This record gives sequence, C-alpha cells and structure tokens, in this order.
Amino acid sequence: MKTVLKWLGGYFRRIDWILMLICLCISAFDIYLLAALNEIGYVRQDYIDTQLIACVIGVGAALIIGMIDYKKLAKCWFIYVPVAVILQLLLFTSLGITRAGDLAWLNLGFTTIQPSEILKLAFILSLAWHISKLGDKMNTLPHFLLLCAHFMVPFGIIMIQGDAGSALVFLFIFICMMFAGGMSWKYIVAGLAAVPAVAYVAWNFVMEDHHRKRFQLIWDTQLQEAERLDSYLQQYNAKIAMGSGQLTGLGTHADAYYTYVPEGYNDFIFAYLGMLFGFIGCMVLVIALSVMCLKILSDASLAIDPLGKLICVGVFAMFLFHCVINIAMVLSVGPVVGIPLPFVSSGGTSLVMSYASLGPVLSVVSHREKKKHMFYEEKE
Repeated sequence: MKTVLKWLGGYFRRIDWILMLICLCISAFDIYLLAALNEIGYVRQDYIDTQLIACVIGVGAALIIGMIDYKKLAKCWFIYVPVAVILQLLLFTSLGITRAGDLAWLNLGFTTIQPSEILKLAFILSLAWHISKLGDKMNTLPHFLLLCAHFMVPFGIIMIQGDAGSALVFLFIFICMMFAGGMSWKYIVAGLAAVPAVAYVAWNFVMEDHHRKRFQLIWDTQLQEAERLDSYLQQYNAKIAMGSGQLTGLGTHADAYYTYVPEGYNDFIFAYLGMLFGFIGCMVLVIALSVMCLKILSDASLAIDPLGKLICVGVFAMFLFHCVINIAMVLSVGPVVGIPLPFVSSGGTSLVMSYASLGPVLSVVSHREKKKHMFYEEKE
C-alpha cells in the first residue's frame, strides 16, 4: 500500500496541473453559462446534468490514462482502434441516427454517443505510433502511401456518413502530425499543388447541395437574405445574439433577450456567451482556449522522444481546429460544419473525449523525468 501511495504521490507531483487547471476552469465557466441559459429558459436542466456527469467521467479518464506509459498506450493500438472503427461502422446499421444530414450519432438505448469523437483519439495514438516507428523511412513512397491509407480509412468512412466537419478534423490532424514527423518538402509542395484540383473535384462531385450552400452563405448576401429563416437561420440569429451583448453583455438577469439560437447550447454556444457576457467574456474564453492549446504545444516541444511529441501535436491539432472552425462558423466567417467548441459545447461524448484526449498528454509530461513506470521499473 505504501508503495502504491508513494507512486501515486509521485505521479500527481509530475502531472501537468497547469493544463488541467485551465481546462477545469473552462468547464466550470461552461457550467455557469449553461445554468444562466437554463434560468432564462434556453437550456433544459438535463443538459446541465449531462455536462456535469461527463466532466467528472472525463477528468477521471484523463487522470487514469495519464498514469499509463504513453509508449505502451500507443503500442496497444490493435486493441482500441478496431473498437473505435466498429463503433463508427455501426452507424450504418439501424442504431445510427441522422441529424442535420449527418449520420453521426449511435443509439445505445439508454443514451446516444458520437463514435467519431472516440475515433479521433484512437487515430492520434495509432498514427503517432506508426510515424514514430518509421522514422526517416516515412518519406519513402511505399511507407508514405501506407501513412496516407492509415488516414484515408477513418476519413473515408466519416465522409460517406456525411459528417464533413469531423472528416476535416482528421485531415488537419493528419497534416500536422505528418509535418511534425518530418514529412519531406516534396510531398508538401505536391500537396499544395494538388489543392486546386482536389477542391474542384470536391465542390462539383463530392459535396452535396446543402454542403455547398453552407460555403456560399459566407459571402453571398442575397442568399443570406433568402435563407434567413432556413439554412442561414443559425448564423443570422447568432450574430444578433452576439451583437446584443456588446462590450460587457446583458448579464444573467436582463429584462429581455433578443433572440433564440438553434442548437445554441451546443455548437453555437459561443453566440450565447457573447449575448450574456459580451466581447469581454468572449475574449476571456478565447484567451483561455489559446493558452490551453499553447500549453499542449509546449508539452510537445519538451517531449523526450518523437512518439511523445507526435501525440501532443495530434491533440493540439484537434483542439486548435475545433476552436478556430467553431468560432468562425458562429461569426459567419466559416461554414456551419457541426464542430463543437472543446470543453464548452454541451455534449457528453465530446466533453468526455476532450478530457480523455488530455490523458496521453499528461502521460507524456508525467513520464518525462521518471524512473518508474506504471507497470514496470526502468533499470539503470
């Protein structure tokens, strides 16, 4: 017992408490925001209860995963990757639920989950292991194509299911991790040269009409006016809600609130943040999320091996893309793609997996200067 307590004491001393504290503060602020929205009738109580339960489960998952040596965690990809892929494929069965044109929710009977959130973490860990094992050989054509196939499997499945937002997250994670792994400039140049052709094919032959309309709504003011009560309703109402908050916000006890934003408790919660707490509240959250991302990137730079660096870069890329795209779509400078704001948007799977994704980062930090691992002791 003393040995276990001593080990736990050492683990908790080495953990990245700054990163955890930032995320916990964001979650606490999120709960306060949801409670305020519940008070004015915009959010049901069960959403707050789900968020609280998910937060507790997520923090526990982060701390437990952080105890496991990230090398062993990544090496066991053959256990969790098939599980994550099977859950994603189950969406094609009667258990799959389609919302807003995206087949992205799995009905478990007692609750629903988004398998893509689980697959993101599995993808980061397995790709980090794949790249680190290849080393310099990753730039040879056969191995490079295998890495591309590693990416195309989850990307292709999710694209077929219509969840373009999640598919783009995988693409951004893949690009960042390949770049961090030492991808040759010849592939980078070739990729950039192929962008126009890929964009043309995607726009004309891959994307559906409602996907194209989401992009057109960004710059076409006439289309915005025509779709104000349909496709543009969320973004239009979000702009009104944010604008009503001005500098300091309407607060939680205003005489009147100007508009209701569909899915405002979820992907568009940043709009309600602006309404209640104004520009200052929005900037506080943006700064907190930025510091969180920079802290993860800092942990990547201090990792003792390429595997640890790649894991941290993958998690950083995931959070960065979520934050930028979510805020962009709320501000009507980006298309609506159904991407939640990490630690803020209401959603059990998203919050649990956001915290769980911190677990490997905590492991990279806590195993940086240690002699003892969770399951074995290093020999001098």
